[in-house]
Formats: sequence, C-alpha cells, structure tokens
Amino acid sequence: MPTELQLKALRALPAVDEVLTTLSRSIPMEVFPHELVVDCIRKEVEAARTTILEDNTAPTEEEIANRTLRRLQAQAEPSLKQVINATGVILHTNLGRSALAPQAVAAVENAAKGYSTLEYDLTTMQRGSRHSHCEELICTLTGAEAAIAVNNNAAAVMMVLNEFARNRQAVISRGELIEIGGSFRIPDIMDFSNAHMVEVGTTNKTHPSDYERAITSDTAMLLKVHTSNYRLIGFTESVEAKELKAIAARENERRSGTGEDALLVYEDLGSGMLLPLQGLEGYGEPTVTEALEGCDLVSFSGDKLLGGPQAGIIVGNKCLIDRLKKNPLARALRLDKMTIAALEATLRLYLDPEKAHEHIPTLHMLTAPVEAVEEQAESLRKAVSASVPEGSCRISVVTSIARAGGGSLPMYDIPSYSVEIEPLGWNAQECAAYLAQNRRTPVIARINREKLLFDARTLMNNEEIEEIATALAGFLAHSH
Repeated sequence: MPTELQLKALRALPAVDEVLTTLSRSIPMEVFPHELVVDCIRKEVEAARTTILEDNTAPTEEEIANRTLRRLQAQAEPSLKQVINATGVILHTNLGRSALAPQAVAAVENAAKGYSTLEYDLTTMQRGSRHSHCEELICTLTGAEAAIAVNNNAAAVMMVLNEFARNRQAVISRGELIEIGGSFRIPDIMDFSNAHMVEVGTTNKTHPSDYERAITSDTAMLLKVHTSNYRLIGFTESVEAKELKAIAARENERRSGTGEDALLVYEDLGSGMLLPLQGLEGYGEPTVTEALEGCDLVSFSGDKLLGGPQAGIIVGNKCLIDRLKKNPLARALRLDKMTIAALEATLRLYLDPEKAHEHIPTLHMLTAPVEAVEEQAESLRKAVSASVPEGSCRISVVTSIARAGGGSLPMYDIPSYSVEIEPLGWNAQECAAYLAQNRRTPVIARINREKLLFDARTLMNNEEIEEIATALAGFLAHSH
C-alpha cells in the first residue's frame, strides 16, 4: 500500500492536458503529431508514478514536460545513425562492417527511388530472375561456373547443407567447429539444416586419413570451414581443400555406376577475398579463386573483405548451383533490390583492381600506406589543437595497431597512427560518452589508460576530422 506521502505525490501529478499546455510554451505543437505527443506524455506520467512508488521522488510538471520533449525528439530521429568510426577496427560488426563505395551508394539510391528490372527480362519482356544480376560478374571475378547470392553467409552455409547433406552425413574437422559472432555455431547450423555432423581429428590436428576413415555410403559432403576469425598456432596440422578433393575423387570413382550421389567438397570461407590485398600478400588468406581449385562449392561474405553489402555468395559447379536456385530457402533468403544494386556496383569495381583499391573503403583502409595514415593523424591533431582550449589536454600522434575486424584476418596487426588525448582536469570516460551520445553524428573512439585514442586508419575523410575536433570542443565547453 502506498504511504500517505506517496498518495499525496500521486494526486499531485499533472494531467495530460496540463503537460500539453506546458509543452506548447516551448515548442510549436504542429511539429509532432498530436497522438504521438499525448502518448509520450502518458508514458512519462506513468514513469513518474512508478518513480514515486519506488523511491518517493516526485518530478515536477516542468520536468515531465522536458522528459516528454526528449522522448519526442528521440522518436523523431532515426535509430540507425551514421557514426564516425575512430576505433581502428575496419570491419566493425557493431558499426555496420563495410562502408560502401560511392558507386554502390549511388546504385542503391537509383534502385530504391523507382521501379527496376529486379525480376523482369527486357529482352523477352517476361519474368526474369533476380539471380541473374550479379551471377556473371561473380563468375568472371572468381572463375566459377555459376553463382548465387543470399542475404548473408550464415544463410549460405545453411542452404548448402540443407540441399546437399539433409538427413545425410557431413564430415568436418574438430578444429573447424567454429563460432562466429551472434552465436552462429557450425554444429548448430548443421543440426538446423538436418545434416548429420561427423567430427574427425582433434582440435589441433586432423589428417587426411581421418576423413578417409569417416566416409561411408551415407556421407554426402566433406565440409571445410576456414578459420577466418581465429588462428591455431603451434603443434597443428590441417587438411587443405585440394587434399579433400583428391579424397572425394577416389570415393566418387568407387561410387561410379552405383547410383549413389557424388561426394562433394564444400568450403565456407567466411570472409572471402576476390583479389590479393596490396601489402597483405604474406598473410596467407586464400582468394575465392584459390579456394575453388579444391572445392565443388565455396561460400563467403559480401560485407567483409569484399567490401560490399551484407550478402552470402555461393560459387562453384553449375549443376549444384542450379539445385540451390530451386531450393525453397532460395526465396526465403533472397536479396532485395537495394542489396543487389550495391553488390553489383561493388563487383564492377573489381574488374579494375586499382579502381577497387581506390574506391572501396574497406580495401582502401586495409591497404593504405602507413605514411598516409600518419598524415591523416597529423591533420586530426592540428584540427583538435586549434579547436580545444589551450591547457585542457595533451595531444599527440602515436603509433597504434588497427585490426581488420568482422571475423577477418585474425591476429593480423595493421600498422596505424592514432591521435592520443590525455585529459587535464576532466574524465576520458565522460568525454567518450558525450561524443557517442550527445552528437548528431556520434564519434566512437577508444580509451586506453585514461586517454582517448582516435585511430586515423578508419577515418573516412576530412569532414570526419573536423567533426571530431568540433565534438571535443563541444564536450569541453559543456563540462566547464
């Protein structure tokens, strides 16, 4: 039961109309729909009622009006906001992974603003296929016979397993039973696809003979999962796809004339590269073309090292791809017109590798010479120094390590430069929160030993440099 004091406070809460009148003094009511305003007021009054009952705190009518205004303003803004990524993580999953090339952005806008030939063939003037828009480009760039794209690589893995290993065995090394972010686990996806998982080898070592002993007449696939988000080092051994292909060839020779389906070799590359990255050739990450040399099917992501929109791309044998196109999941997991437009535009850039490195932000950030990154960091240092009050902080350019992120190039250190800001009389954590929460364009930075770090490798342009400087100046003015 509420206390007498609580009851008094509850009775004193303003009516909706009263708060509405208070609000109208500070903002024109026509700015927001009347129904939305009333709904927000009711929610704030209800929140005030809860506060009174929990801790005896009673907000004033003006406080309720101000909270309502903040709620209205929050609802009027999109929840998906463009941010400045100063973390040094290039494919930052939480920040949307790959930024699109200008050509891809223009293609999305063009596809979105009107009707398109998504599933219409202008030659026959009849229904076409959305699979046709990117397939030829993908095949040209990878050397594959055929290709299909779905909405992400997890979906691609699930569809391949569902089509070719449903109610049958798929053999996989224990060292490749990976988990990707968002709790995507290979064992779980195999189970969901109704494939029967057969584990071989050990965590650190798997031999060709392990696969050979596991094969039965019920084995549909030898599955290889590229460890794109971690590395096993030390006393390790794994079987390359080419070796698996040789094992499958011997088994298929035995199956010839028996009526049994052929044994397939499928590799999930995860983060797939279409061409060697300049300066990163020694890392050992395979290209899609190289992976195809040992596989019937290969799948990879569109929004990781490729630098395009979210997509899962499957390439390989035409007969197998044709089966995937007929799988019911192909419709459930299909790409929309905007994603197709972005993917096609990104792929076209790869026809000229130099143009791809220049225009695709992900490739540019991954391969930018460290000297160019240092110049970017120096520009940021100068902009910040000119914007913040003298004596408010120590500002310096320091060496740092950037990461590919997004489950790509694990443990690969990308040399970079950051602007380090040491607070003098203020708190770095509070500043980071202000930059993220109180700016129209949030700035996401790192904190190390109570110092703010802004990695220049992931900054997109000079406009972002100026915004960071302005944001820091805004925080210092706000805090003092």
